[in-house]
Amino acid sequence: LYTTGIIEHATKEDYSKYGCSLDHPSIVKGSCGSPFAIKDYYDVNPFLANKPENRLEEFKLMVERIHENKLKIILDFVPNHLARNYQSDKKPEGVTDFGVDDRNDITFSPQNNFYYLPGTQFTLPYPAEISQNAQAYVEIPAKASGNNVFSSQPTIHDWFETVKLNYGIDYPNNGHIHFDPIPDTWHKMLEVLTYWTNFGVDGFRCDMAEMVPVEFWAFVIPKIKSINPDLIFIAEIYQPSLYPDYIYNGHFDYLYDKVGLYDTLRSLMEQKYDAHTSSITKVWQQESGEFSNQMLRFLENHDETRINSPGFAKDNIWSTIPAMLITATLHGGPFMIYFGQEFGEKANEIEGFNEADDRTTMFDFWRVDSHQRWLNYGAFNHELLTSQEKELDLFYQHLLKFVKDSNAVQIGQFFDLQYVQRESYPSKFVYSYLRFTNEEKLLFVNNFHSTETFHVEINIPDLAYELMGQFNLNWEIQHVFTPPTVVYEKHKISNKISLEITPNSTFIFKAI
Repeated sequence: LYTTGIIEHATKEDYSKYGCSLDHPSIVKGSCGSPFAIKDYYDVNPFLANKPENRLEEFKLMVERIHENKLKIILDFVPNHLARNYQSDKKPEGVTDFGVDDRNDITFSPQNNFYYLPGTQFTLPYPAEISQNAQAYVEIPAKASGNNVFSSQPTIHDWFETVKLNYGIDYPNNGHIHFDPIPDTWHKMLEVLTYWTNFGVDGFRCDMAEMVPVEFWAFVIPKIKSINPDLIFIAEIYQPSLYPDYIYNGHFDYLYDKVGLYDTLRSLMEQKYDAHTSSITKVWQQESGEFSNQMLRFLENHDETRINSPGFAKDNIWSTIPAMLITATLHGGPFMIYFGQEFGEKANEIEGFNEADDRTTMFDFWRVDSHQRWLNYGAFNHELLTSQEKELDLFYQHLLKFVKDSNAVQIGQFFDLQYVQRESYPSKFVYSYLRFTNEEKLLFVNNFHSTETFHVEINIPDLAYELMGQFNLNWEIQHVFTPPTVVYEKHKISNKISLEITPNSTFIFKAI
């Protein structure tokens, strides 16, 4: 379970009676606030607790319940930036708040936690929001904003509500590095990660990990794994050129596969004129092939638009079927499902600060309509769902069970079949591949066309049979994603399977 917004962040809500300092409304996005504007790395959000005064104890009990149900919890860790008014009321004895010992009369020092703009005053990107009896927000000197904006006047599109943390890189001076002696921020973040590891969490999804030097990760991850070797570290990263460094030197277990597979599948789902399944081949050949099993794949998350929105799949929600199957089975790495995705959540309302941007808001208290109807006042059932939502949810249930039960998907080898198909094969829309172990051999065929049925012949080369250790295999359809009323005869073939594949659909064959 990957959880966002657990660690206490800035908010317009008043929890001062529970020991939480008030946040200035002018530097909070929305009423809830950004889950990535952390105001206390050692506390949890009071509005998530039944009894806010017992919030840490309640979180500890939640972690225990998760473990009792044989699940694991991934905590969102935000290392690149924090709230402009960071102030910890729960820090352990001996821990010093970020910035307390900084020299703010200089732009950079490797022992500072922040970057300063001496002689300037922070200016909001919009008119100040001042509640009754409150004073205007004042920050002198201004500090650099979280998205590396070294200006006292960030724009509304910047991460103006956050402050960039200093890991020893002198950005204003051509990015010169100062890692010896170890910067103070490194030690402080080691303390934070140690705290939550001892709390019992099972891993960290590291927000914007690529904006933090890989040398820090090389320093901190082995130290944290010495406490719990089974801990998982996931890097949010968008530059494929950095992948090897963050895997081999930074010691990350998994990396986001957004720029590669997500972008490719989305273009196919949207039927863009230049979309082609050869881009899927390019992902594993040129970007992540040697560590494909360490790529975390997804079709939705809090940063991306919902599939079932005007800005994405439009009226073609069933494009989810081939795309999600590939996301989950192309290799053996993990895949992520964002809450509400399994029902085709639309997120097309005006949601406060986010407005109507086809995303579920992170900044305001809002509803996730389909998810709440599934909750159904604690019944957790399909009673209030539409027929389309029920059908889509069943697809995800079948997919999860299939992947869980398939060794070929989890640990098997991969063989891309695109290069051996004949000219008549509609390679722009249809993508085929094998996953196999000695005991299980699977063939996947996927059609991304939204309206056209194709008659295709799938060629399987001798090399593939050699790698699988058997020739002249018989194949039969797996009733995983096809209606059970459809009957397919066993195909007795040597190296060719003929079939008709309907729009937005997939076939899975199993060798017998």
